[in-house]
Amino acid sequence: MQAMQYITGAVLAAFVGYIGAWYVGAIEGNFALLLFLATVVTGGYWLAERFVFLPQRRRAAQAIEDAAARRRAELDRMGIQKVDGDVEEAKGRILMQPWWLDWTAGLFPVIAVVFLLRSFLFEPFKIPSGSMIPTLLVGDLILVNKFTYGLRLPVINTKITQGNPIERGDVVVFRYPPQPSMDYIKRVVGLPGDEVAYLNKRLTVNGQSVPATALPDFFDRDAMRYFKQFEEQLGTHRHRILNNPEMPAFVQGASNYQFRDQCRYSVEGVACTVPEGHYFMMGDNRDNSLDSRYWGFVPDANIVGKAFFVWMNFGDLKRIGSFN
Repeated sequence: MQAMQYITGAVLAAFVGYIGAWYVGAIEGNFALLLFLATVVTGGYWLAERFVFLPQRRRAAQAIEDAAARRRAELDRMGIQKVDGDVEEAKGRILMQPWWLDWTAGLFPVIAVVFLLRSFLFEPFKIPSGSMIPTLLVGDLILVNKFTYGLRLPVINTKITQGNPIERGDVVVFRYPPQPSMDYIKRVVGLPGDEVAYLNKRLTVNGQSVPATALPDFFDRDAMRYFKQFEEQLGTHRHRILNNPEMPAFVQGASNYQFRDQCRYSVEGVACTVPEGHYFMMGDNRDNSLDSRYWGFVPDANIVGKAFFVWMNFGDLKRIGSFN
């Protein structure tokens, strides 16, 4: 048992060290991998507790009770009625779960539930930037549906069920292609095989201009200024976008991404043919969004899930609800 204390201490120290190094930026953390390893490790302890350690403690407690019963019987034969010692207290101490099991096997049910919910049902996500304004604001805490596009195995992200196809206009969380350890959120504007063009700040898909209706200007509380606002329709999705007429139409600083030869850049903007198995993503805050115009296409393997609900914004409770 003493060896298990040292082993468990080393395991917990490794987890704490990994989290600490991630927090200070010494390594690129992977929360899905961390949660998977925590589930496996605590699950192993839970099984060992149920089938090895707990039966051992129960046998030890039973041995104490049997010894006490024999002692009482012997004293009865000698005519001694009063017996010192609290057998129940001793049994309680023996049956008590040691700290190294309390911090492993005891946490397994909670960790397992979180792992299953996050991997196969819903994952929380915090909006870190203003690229999706006005649809999503900085600080919105949203839920991502992990099964609507098909279930994927955690960590390796391999799809195991087909699910529904991704549609134009969906708001999707995905692994950022240049740095897959990071999650991004954008709107799907181009499906595999689509011809997508964003020229002079007007979006066209397969040669058809995407309808956009002018709305009253949007006031950005963080920037403390108004922006031109439009309602755009992509497929069945009607959503709002922002455009800043003071910003140039051409794309500055596009990287040398995979399939860049499928795109044509000009002073008017960019036009691309979306490769098979990939998607073209853009933010609703069109002039303040680092998206597919700059770093390229999102492969299907990078898709995390469909964003659909704001469950909290501590600065504005009215934000809670579904969105397009």
